[in-house]
Amino acid sequence: MRPVAQLLHNKFVVVLGDSIQRSVYKDLVLILQRDAYLSLSQLKTKGEFSFEQDCLVEGGQFGQMNNGTKYREVRQYRTDHHLIRFYFVTQVFSRYMESILADFDHGIKPDLVIVNSCVWDISRYSRKWASEYRENLNTFFRKLKSILPEESLVVWNMTMPLGKKIAGGFLVPEIAHMGPTLRFDVIEANYFGATLANEFGFDVLDLHFQFRFSLQHRMHDDVHWNSVAHRKITGLLLEHVAQAWGVELPKLDQINADKHPPLPENHSWQTATSSAPSRNQGLVWTQGQRMRQFNGFGSQYCHDDLPPHMTAGYQSFEMETFYRAAAPYWPVNNLVMKQKRRRPQTRERQHPYRY
Repeated sequence: MRPVAQLLHNKFVVVLGDSIQRSVYKDLVLILQRDAYLSLSQLKTKGEFSFEQDCLVEGGQFGQMNNGTKYREVRQYRTDHHLIRFYFVTQVFSRYMESILADFDHGIKPDLVIVNSCVWDISRYSRKWASEYRENLNTFFRKLKSILPEESLVVWNMTMPLGKKIAGGFLVPEIAHMGPTLRFDVIEANYFGATLANEFGFDVLDLHFQFRFSLQHRMHDDVHWNSVAHRKITGLLLEHVAQAWGVELPKLDQINADKHPPLPENHSWQTATSSAPSRNQGLVWTQGQRMRQFNGFGSQYCHDDLPPHMTAGYQSFEMETFYRAAAPYWPVNNLVMKQKRRRPQTRERQHPYRY
């Protein structure tokens, strides 16, 4: 897709995170080559030797395929003018993450880092995860900020809504009892991640908020999301990056209008209630900008049964101080951007993308 290719021309993009972040990486790789959505098998497959002309650098099928915390997978898509790299991580800061940051420190610096690490952190390492997760987040953000140049753009993706009958591979039998309540822990963890990312001057993309009405696009395992959702994520990310770099990017919906027929009703991005505003169409709201007032939620959200003590913040999205239990508070609670950054220069590099 030409506008996307131009936006990311000679840019080094790094995606860090779990299986959902892997699908974020895959959709970016796909959209750089052709107008298509990820297939179900592409979404489900991990560790393959090649995906859409990328390559497996380490881990995956080169090693042991498992659902353990030591699983590794590094992927890379490289052309003459694009480099996108994915690292599978299960903890926001660890010895393995230190080695990744060392790659950045001693090699070429990423122009764009898209990162999330949450669900594994709060389920696989400690029952009393909160203090350890906060400490790891703080260490990760501090080290990342010290390594990257000022013009590098870091986007923290907040964790998307989980369901109550989780069947994801990370939920091994030893922690199966956490499944019904993990979706509430994610809300608290999102608060920690978004708050700290903001304090360190990084951008935040609130995917939990963005997808609260779109649960029909979540897979049956109540963790992962379909190809339509991932194209929505790609659109939000690219729109955010474009505005941060001061670049005008055509809306993905307009680009695809002539090439893809309208989606059926059950794939609609519109909410179930007429009182809610339409979805963000390319507009990136900055901090301090007033959000449109709206109330009410449709069945697509409510079927996840938030308990009474967790619902206060999801009943009225007016400009007032509310929740902390229900979701992180942002002035607009959808996309948070720091000041605009100088766009990294587009230039030819000598052997630019040698791993």
